[in-house]
Amino acid sequence: MPIQLPKIVRGKKRLGRGIGSRGAKSGQGQKGQKSRAGYSSKAGFEGGQTPLYMRLPKGRGSKQKFRPQGTKPIAVSVSHLNGFKEGAIVGPGQLRKAGFLQGRIQQVKFIGAGPVHHKVTVRTHGITSGAKTAIEKAGGKVEIISQAK
Repeated sequence: MPIQLPKIVRGKKRLGRGIGSRGAKSGQGQKGQKSRAGYSSKAGFEGGQTPLYMRLPKGRGSKQKFRPQGTKPIAVSVSHLNGFKEGAIVGPGQLRKAGFLQGRIQQVKFIGAGPVHHKVTVRTHGITSGAKTAIEKAGGKVEIISQAK
């Protein structure tokens, strides 16, 4: 009587080596392309039908989905300047600390929406005419800074 090995060590079944080994078809089903030795289909093969990637038209050109960070200025209302102290110099760094900006490289543009109650110096990449007059009316100054390229 042969020695029974534990299930963990049991060898692999030798398929296709006669009728006694898993029947005449060896678990491959009936005859056909997939039952032959060495068969492997290429990616996207659909059994002879024209594959999906050939049925769809080719894409023409490309369009950038997302602008690089820092190219579109972040709009900040001049009424937010009231949260800073009188005579403060407000730039992108101070706005980031106050929580108006996120990320490292961002351009700032002030828009005129609301009054400014005390004088501040504003350093910005862009400003609307209404925002500029509101800051200067309160006695403040506007300095346009250029973005390093």
